[in-house]
Amino acid sequence: MKPPVYLVDASIYVFRAWFVLPDSLTDREGNPVNAVHGFLDFVYQLLHETRDGPIGFCFDESLETSHRREIWPQYKANRESAPEELKYQFRLCRRFLRAAGLPEFASNRYEADDLIGTLARIHRARGHGIHIVTGDKDLAQLIRDGDTWWDHARSNRLDARGIRKRFGVPPERIADQLAIAGDKSDNIPGVPGIGMTTAARLLTRFGDLDTLLDSLHLIGSMKTRGARRIQALMSEHANTVRMSRRLTGIVETVPIDDPALVRRPPDLEALETLFDLLQWSPARRERWMRIASGKGLGTGD
Repeated sequence: MKPPVYLVDASIYVFRAWFVLPDSLTDREGNPVNAVHGFLDFVYQLLHETRDGPIGFCFDESLETSHRREIWPQYKANRESAPEELKYQFRLCRRFLRAAGLPEFASNRYEADDLIGTLARIHRARGHGIHIVTGDKDLAQLIRDGDTWWDHARSNRLDARGIRKRFGVPPERIADQLAIAGDKSDNIPGVPGIGMTTAARLLTRFGDLDTLLDSLHLIGSMKTRGARRIQALMSEHANTVRMSRRLTGIVETVPIDDPALVRRPPDLEALETLFDLLQWSPARRERWMRIASGKGLGTGD
């Protein structure tokens, strides 16, 4: 039996460290490296927990050039661009992973979600179970039987049944549900006055979004409070829902030159340079050298 694959929504863990740890943590040149410290602590712990399983770290690179902005220019327009000092730390995080021999992925057109979706499709077809390490509900749509959505920070793991229990719909309907309810965090418009719970009821009744949109005239007869109001709202905002569905769905066909999740031998010289830059203690350097050069490096396929 092939080992499970771990796909990490890396950017979310860089951001968390940026907000949680003090920016008094600086590198040799005086640049804040709080996000680097926190992210690499997370990576170190994750590598221990996953042992030598195949793993890949996926990053968001450029919101401005995301293909979703071509569909909806206001997509994530509510988010400020990362400051230069955080962009610097993102580059250091990725540089460290490469030096440690760990696969990392990014695209200037597709988001980390799309990279994870594509890698999940490829490695599932090769017989691997998929563990997605994230705190983002959007990625729940990728989970299938044998897979896990893993919110590492909260030690919360959900399989396909757990996702259905939490969201009220199976994983493959999450994107439909978000298209109806909208997603404020991503500035995706939905139907005003309809939330995730009502969206789940509609999808449970009609099966999927296309069938629902073809059956709007039947909503008013549902045994749901405010059914006629819901029918009117869905009819009024049907085109918005169709557009939003193009935003909430994860792309699973991103061109990736090398999708293998092989842990390669570390670049010891590059690691030493980074250790010096980050002003790490001898004990911390030794721990990372041990795990980067340890036995049983993942073989992937």
